[in-house]
Amino acid sequence: MRSVGPIKISGSVLEEKISVPLATYETPLWHSVGRGARVSTLTDGIKTTVVDERMSRSILLEADDAYEALQALNSIKSRMADINEVVAQSSRFAKLIDMNSQIVANLIYLRLEFTTGDASGHNMVTNAADRIIPWVLSEYPQLRYSSISGNYCSDKKATAVNGILGRGKYVVSEITISRELCERRLKTTPEKVVDINIKKNLIGTMVAGGLRSANAHYANMLLAFYLATGQDAANIIEGSQGIVHAEVRGGDLYFSCTLPNLIMGSVGNGKGIDFVEENLAALGCKEERQPGENARRLAAICAATVLCGELSLLAAQTNPGELMEAHLKLER
Repeated sequence: MRSVGPIKISGSVLEEKISVPLATYETPLWHSVGRGARVSTLTDGIKTTVVDERMSRSILLEADDAYEALQALNSIKSRMADINEVVAQSSRFAKLIDMNSQIVANLIYLRLEFTTGDASGHNMVTNAADRIIPWVLSEYPQLRYSSISGNYCSDKKATAVNGILGRGKYVVSEITISRELCERRLKTTPEKVVDINIKKNLIGTMVAGGLRSANAHYANMLLAFYLATGQDAANIIEGSQGIVHAEVRGGDLYFSCTLPNLIMGSVGNGKGIDFVEENLAALGCKEERQPGENARRLAAICAATVLCGELSLLAAQTNPGELMEAHLKLER
């Protein structure tokens, strides 16, 4: 584990320079993120925007047939207030904000979506769902229990549903880099970065059959950040589903990373370990704030970190031999 930065971050969530801890065996990652961080300090900063936040659990119920399932489902979805009374018995922080559903034959896949304060919310939403199911079965005796999780959540799997409906923090990080800075610090041009993003990240991922994903190595930065801050590392599966977008604007480079499935929290399971608490405190994510604000801050910092590493790697790959030369120098 090593501290990298500082990264200059702007936006509504935080406006400051901050160093980030990254735990990894991929030792060139510190240098790659570090290069992106240095570039950020020479600009107006990496602007981060938290677009949405929610945690989901999909319960699976059965009826005798599809029509019976539809009738029950329509009634359940009209009773949000009643269900939130049940949810309140399980947690002070969990609140049901939406329900989405799919009917397959006689099966009801009901995706329950909650806000969960500063926790990532895995256990919180499952606990809430565990309370909701007995209530539903008592109110709708024509339904039967099948599973507490029907995979329509979708937890730790590369699916389309999370990017469409949202799971975790939906964060966008953006930066504008002058042509001169691109050439001097990244050894490339805005046009080359745009070109490689189209041909590698967009077309290459399509050729490979990628699912709602167009990036070079989100997973590297996410795993390092998750391990250093006490997150459930398996969530990099859906977390690494994200899109890089780049444009040439007036001769400068506009570069962005969209991360729709950042699942993380500043409290909960995985926290309490000494180095994790120290890292979260150093990131300013253990302060007395309104519920959810520390977790949003953590997600914004994570998204900026991902941008730093993504920008640096794409810039390196515009130059033949640079990527391997760096790995040989740093790892061999």
